[in-house]
Amino acid sequence: MARKIGSRYTAHQILGRGSAGTVWLGEGPDGPVAVKLLREDLASDQELVGRFVQERSALLGLDHPHIVSVRDLVVDGNDLALVMDLVRGTDLRTRLDRERRLAPEAAVAIVADVADALAAAHAAGIVHRDVKPENVLLDMQGPLGPGGSHPALLTDFGVAKLIDSPKRAASGPAAGRTSAPATRIIGTPDYLAPEIVEGLPPRAAVDIYALATVLYELLAGFTPFGGGHPGAVLRRHVTETVVPLPGIPDELWQLVVQCLAKAPASRLRASELSARLRDLLPMLAGIPPLDVDEPDDAEPEQPEAREAPGRPEPVRRRGAVPLVPGTATDSNRDTHTSMRVPAPDELAGGALGTARVPRPTGGHRPGSARHRAGAVRRRRLALSAAAVGLVAALGVGGWLAASGDEPPRPPAKHSAPPKR
Repeated sequence: MARKIGSRYTAHQILGRGSAGTVWLGEGPDGPVAVKLLREDLASDQELVGRFVQERSALLGLDHPHIVSVRDLVVDGNDLALVMDLVRGTDLRTRLDRERRLAPEAAVAIVADVADALAAAHAAGIVHRDVKPENVLLDMQGPLGPGGSHPALLTDFGVAKLIDSPKRAASGPAAGRTSAPATRIIGTPDYLAPEIVEGLPPRAAVDIYALATVLYELLAGFTPFGGGHPGAVLRRHVTETVVPLPGIPDELWQLVVQCLAKAPASRLRASELSARLRDLLPMLAGIPPLDVDEPDDAEPEQPEAREAPGRPEPVRRRGAVPLVPGTATDSNRDTHTSMRVPAPDELAGGALGTARVPRPTGGHRPGSARHRAGAVRRRRLALSAAAVGLVAALGVGGWLAASGDEPPRPPAKHSAPPKR
């Protein structure tokens, strides 16, 4: 069913839904467009609407071959919308869901395109803040690149900033000064840089960390610190070290490690990352996708999530749950989590087995829930065998005490039958 968006655009059908709103296929004065209609609760926030208008010139000024251009911003009654170029293709998440992981050459080519987009945005003073496969579109009508990859375009610039800006009343002498650190985290846990988890203001380096996480995911089929409760994911970003992926050239791995550094200053800039990645493309030609399995989540399996006889294995989704009890979250968000910044003591330490180590196909990671369950079963079997042995020993001792004779000795063992 068609609906009017402002006075110039008409939305015809839904193309997809995200954490911040719904994307529609629309029509405007210059032809087909994509219209991102933000959620009603966002549109009713007058302070957010004001920020939205203030960001208009910056968002409209982003013009780059690997950025989905914003053509217009619409504020009309309860409608708050971004009108963008229509990309004929799919998003990177859909391709990952279909193929699970990509060959290194294709993965690096896609990430290099996104790094080019970030370089242009950072030069304009804009931080994306929500780089993830869902926000990378693949232009199926564009020319094929290295490894058969389609051109990649980054979308949803400014949305995370608009939603995440905390409400502050700036007045008096303090007005205009640097604001206090954020007290909430809004973003997708798997891709959040450590400094965001610790409550520091997001700079360009957070996009580099997120993009390196995307590259790791394209290569491995899973993110380096994801899995389980979002609070555990955030803790890993701060405390855990990324585990090497077998089967990729050391030059590429060192690049991933550098961009996943805990210290923002240690990461490359977007332009440097793009250039380094493109330099690596020739050595990656012909390398097949990696053959590793995702580590088991450190969280114990819930009874209702276990596979039952005759039932398919349930789909385990990463939902938006609070790190601290009592913190409200939006249940409609599948991958976008809102929670307060954890205190240092909540980030310290970590549960047993939270390190995510890639494992051979079919094996279980040491420390995982399934590995621990197997260990428990082995201990129970060992205790049962010991108990049987003890009972047998007690039985023999009782027989000896009653008869006073020695039990019959077993026949001697020979390496060959005796001669007759």
